[in-house]
Amino acid sequence: MKMKNIVKPFLSFLLLLIVIFTFAACASTRTQESAGEYVDDSVITTKVKSLLAADDLLKSFRIGVETYKGAVQLSGFVNTQKAVNKAVEITRTVKGVTSIKNDLVVK
Repeated sequence: MKMKNIVKPFLSFLLLLIVIFTFAACASTRTQESAGEYVDDSVITTKVKSLLAADDLLKSFRIGVETYKGAVQLSGFVNTQKAVNKAVEITRTVKGVTSIKNDLVVK
């Protein structure tokens, strides 16, 4: 009987610790995204890539897209400044994009 009185509070405390550590592990830091932010960034990256691939002017170029906490980085080579401007314009239309780092190079 005495053992049950000790085990139940101990298990409750252990469960509370597990929950606290789980939330702490999923929280974002200055240099690391949370799980939710990672998923959001993946969605943004996918949307930008699909829109760039669907555009007639840009579909022939290999434009790299990376997203971190809503900031999108475009990289690669294009033939004209018009293509650079179009890629940035398309990226701005995607919901969740907070900023754009344009590293596209006109060759």
